Amino acid sequence: MTGAAFHAGMRYSVRQKGAPNQLPAATKAVILAGGRGTRLAPYTSVLPKPLMPIGDRSILEIVVAQLASCGFTDVTFCVGYLSHLIRAVFDCRADERVDITYVQEETALGTAAPLRLVDGLDQPFILMNGDVLTTLDYADLLRHHRASGNVLTVATRQRTIKIDYGVLYVDDSADSRGRVRRWAEKPELPSIVSMGIYVVEPVAMDHIPAHGYFDLPDLVQALLIAGERVGIYSYDGLWFDIGRQDDYQAAVAAWTDSDSAQLGELRVVA
Repeated sequence: MTGAAFHAGMRYSVRQKGAPNQLPAATKAVILAGGRGTRLAPYTSVLPKPLMPIGDRSILEIVVAQLASCGFTDVTFCVGYLSHLIRAVFDCRADERVDITYVQEETALGTAAPLRLVDGLDQPFILMNGDVLTTLDYADLLRHHRASGNVLTVATRQRTIKIDYGVLYVDDSADSRGRVRRWAEKPELPSIVSMGIYVVEPVAMDHIPAHGYFDLPDLVQALLIAGERVGIYSYDGLWFDIGRQDDYQAAVAAWTDSDSAQLGELRVVA
């Protein structure tokens, strides 16, 4: 998916559908910003992935400004690798709409275990990766979650996954002796994928072990085994997973393309 695919005849905006004052005052957002970003090496040898530049600001600055535009005023960063650079950027910011706190991961904890370190998670909260650039309406996501009865809601996007091999469909019955029934050359499979953005109920925290590494997929599996409700929020707008080289390059291209004025609207969230 290229930057051009996003600005061909379709308009995106971060101006949200819901009024910010509809959010409860205690609503929190937790941003996972502690990863090493190995897929973006060598850039991430000097910068933490959430500080990768998009236009004249970092990904994380854009995300925080978008959350503020949706009415979120309480944001926690879970930091680890090169965390001093993240602190330096946000400790010097002029925008005071959002109260930012930090929790420091001394060792890598995964994408769910860092929640053990965060205080005040007594209401549904947004949990998201710090390398996601999207025009998703975070307030609408929260409203959807509250109406759904979910313990955890996953923001999802349709994405086509290309298999770079010839895929064989084989009859594996005992008498077929491996007979090929069909061949698909480098098929493209439409899939529903996680955007790396979630809404989490406090009760979900009971399923995170007290110690050790624990990822979001582990938490989802634990919730499903316990019979808890996990649902999705489908989104078909702009989304870049900046942890991927091609998405990062596409995001930069879309942002700096002088012909894509509609993507420039992302800049007005600050």
